[in-house]
Amino acid sequence: MRLPEQFFSGLTRRVAAFQSQGYDVINLGQGNPDLPTPPHIVEALREAVLDPATHRYPPFRGLPELKEAAADFYRRTYGVKLDPEREVAILVGGKTGLVEVAELYLEPGDVALVPDPGYPDYLSGIALAGAKPYPLPITASNGYVPDLESVPESVWERAKVWYINYPNNPTGAGVTTSFFEQAIAKAHRHGVLIVHDFAYGAIGYDDHRPPSFMQVEGARETGIEIYTLSKTFNMAGWRVAFAVGNPQVIEHINLIQDHYYVSIFSAVQRASVAALRGPDDGIESLRQTYQRRRDAFLGALRSAGMDVPAPLGSFFCWIPLPSGASSVAFAEALLEEAHVAVAPGRGFGEHGEGHVRVGLLAPEDRLIEAAERMARFWATRF
Repeated sequence: MRLPEQFFSGLTRRVAAFQSQGYDVINLGQGNPDLPTPPHIVEALREAVLDPATHRYPPFRGLPELKEAAADFYRRTYGVKLDPEREVAILVGGKTGLVEVAELYLEPGDVALVPDPGYPDYLSGIALAGAKPYPLPITASNGYVPDLESVPESVWERAKVWYINYPNNPTGAGVTTSFFEQAIAKAHRHGVLIVHDFAYGAIGYDDHRPPSFMQVEGARETGIEIYTLSKTFNMAGWRVAFAVGNPQVIEHINLIQDHYYVSIFSAVQRASVAALRGPDDGIESLRQTYQRRRDAFLGALRSAGMDVPAPLGSFFCWIPLPSGASSVAFAEALLEEAHVAVAPGRGFGEHGEGHVRVGLLAPEDRLIEAAERMARFWATRF
């Protein structure tokens, strides 16, 4: 069996075990949005479900109107023009697309570049393809941006796929388009396919507005971007996303999905059209909600004497532990003694050790309570 254990499934089981015993667990360990899907999207689904036309198999490659809505969303939001038929592929969730690209473009012995720390499921597709991940360290010392010049030429020669993710999970780091320009130059030179995971594209803090990879010249020639509706529209359980960019890659994704699926339930696709068509002020309201949550949580920690860096984007806080502390042991003890669930940094890669990830996925009062519990626990340990 080549597949690694799914990191978050184990975390979910441990939290559930404590909850089943009656403990008041504040679960900040997963990236599962806690807010409801906006009413106009739910209403669009209800209307679509009542239409018998949606009860049949949908087109293999998705509804044309959903592809058009995705293209229009990119035009309004990022100023990027896309051909809906050639440059947009509908995905059964963003995770599916991330895995499919590895299956399509990696062979045994190939290398895939991954951020370390990074989203664990990049490794799933790589393992299925029999390829090898090559971790690119992203740490506070390098501003959470990989040092591309430190990657050996021999690695570039074997690399076929390169996963990039900003705003970053788990660190909350952001980049400007200048990093994408550097990445495109490297990828073009070495024939590497860039896959930009833009799951948290709508969530930037203070003056940071996360740029799309597709905004940069050369992006269409060197890669794709995967955008999920789960975070922007609180549609995590709906399993809808799309890939945009290089037409050949989009065609290959469509082809593999011709064999895997008959697309997504048409009613869900119609509701997704409603999400992407607006109103856009709901996205800004969501961003402000996470900004308030971030500020409340960090404010409570800092009031207790803990100096924690503020993320630029995503709905995660990346908390450094004192030197030598085990992230797994810290997270286990915090859950057992303070009943706060966080994700140990080691689960995101070797360079995630010494940190824990906190999801801002609870109301402000619960986040403040979690911060206070964490601070009291911290005081007993360090």
